[in-house]
Amino acid sequence: MSMSGTTIAAIATAIVPAQGSVGIVRLSGAEAVAIARTLFHAPGQQAWESHRILYGYVRHPATQDVVDEALLLLMLAPRSYTREDVVEFHCHGGIMPVQQVLQLCLEQGARLAQPGEFTLRAFLNGRLDLTQAESITDLVGARSPQAVQTALAGLQGKLAQPIRKLRAQCLDLLAEVEARIDFEEDLPPLDEVAIKAQVDHLLLDMTHLLATSDRGELLRTGLKVAIVGRPNVGKSSLLNAWSQSDRAIVTDLPGTTRDVVESQLVVGGIPIQVLDTAGIRDTEDTVEKIGVERSRLAAQSADLVLLTIDAQAGWTDADQAIYEQVSDRPLILILNKIDLVHPSTRHPTPSTLHPTIQTAAALNQGIDALEAAILETVQTGTLQAANLDIAINQRQAAALTRAKAALEQVQETIADQLPLDFWTIDLRSAIQALGEILGEDVTESVLDRIFSRFCIGK
Repeated sequence: MSMSGTTIAAIATAIVPAQGSVGIVRLSGAEAVAIARTLFHAPGQQAWESHRILYGYVRHPATQDVVDEALLLLMLAPRSYTREDVVEFHCHGGIMPVQQVLQLCLEQGARLAQPGEFTLRAFLNGRLDLTQAESITDLVGARSPQAVQTALAGLQGKLAQPIRKLRAQCLDLLAEVEARIDFEEDLPPLDEVAIKAQVDHLLLDMTHLLATSDRGELLRTGLKVAIVGRPNVGKSSLLNAWSQSDRAIVTDLPGTTRDVVESQLVVGGIPIQVLDTAGIRDTEDTVEKIGVERSRLAAQSADLVLLTIDAQAGWTDADQAIYEQVSDRPLILILNKIDLVHPSTRHPTPSTLHPTIQTAAALNQGIDALEAAILETVQTGTLQAANLDIAINQRQAAALTRAKAALEQVQETIADQLPLDFWTIDLRSAIQALGEILGEDVTESVLDRIFSRFCIGK
């Protein structure tokens, strides 16, 4: 994905028929303003100046037919998102107006932008580093307030800041070692103890940053939770109470949920995708068999399983069979319909290996306890960095892991009393890996991989 210097164009808003009130067509490049002047008629004495909004009409350049009544926003280089001339046509929403305006821009010589190409140009033109560019796609895709805050922190450079600091410290170490190689006679001997202490400190900082990776993944992708159990134990009622909606049909007939029903929730700042699955049982109904099989697959792909049990029936052989299918997953047991059982006749907890929550889904009882148990499960797992305002992604974590391994090799080199040339090799490797996080000396294939995940128009 290379920047060819051509002017690119794309629709920069979601296009939904009879829904969107505004649709934006965005152009960036040397011909953006010329294309706008060809297509846009601004009546009166409106000034075509940077960061001005013009009112007028988009006209077909050949027929002068009006295509849309619109606003035109001018942002001239370098004061724009891409540091190139940027023009936006703010059209009426829907499908046809923006499509027609985009088509006219393409006919005037613009090229359809590739996914993320506007942000790629901002990166290549030095307006953003790569961590900030990646934070933009995190911000667009954020599904919780905490994910928004983490993305904004990255966009403001709070993630790049510690990486730059680590890289600068590695560069200082490299300069000190290389000075001893080049001017050995003129300088005092290298203070190996001090350098080893600096490397230890750098490794500690890197370890703390790497610890944010799991939290970052959780905020970006969310937690997939599957509600499983026998038919008619109250799985759908539990989902309805939890999501406070009627996403799933609730009846007293076993086998009603014949597919996987999804709800999107936010618990403790973490986006959660809840899968309400068909009751797992042996059945001859062909359609229900498909639903039951999908339930098993959903449970196996989930990050957390909520095994729901009917408190009236207690722990049955069928529950045990389901438990054996999902016991390898992180699990919370839910004893539902507890309101229908007298305390003196309640069945004992079926397992002490997993947290057990008592609920009365039909009465909206036990939901707070369930959410607390989910957050507790998350916190006692690998996700210990919930109080940090930054979070690295998988690409950044991989590069940081390489930098950490290189510095650990420096430690070994010092311990083995190897020549200083060996020190510089590993220090350079660490500096290279840290630079990749920021986008320095990064390959075109890496850029392709990053920006292809963006939406078109961003």
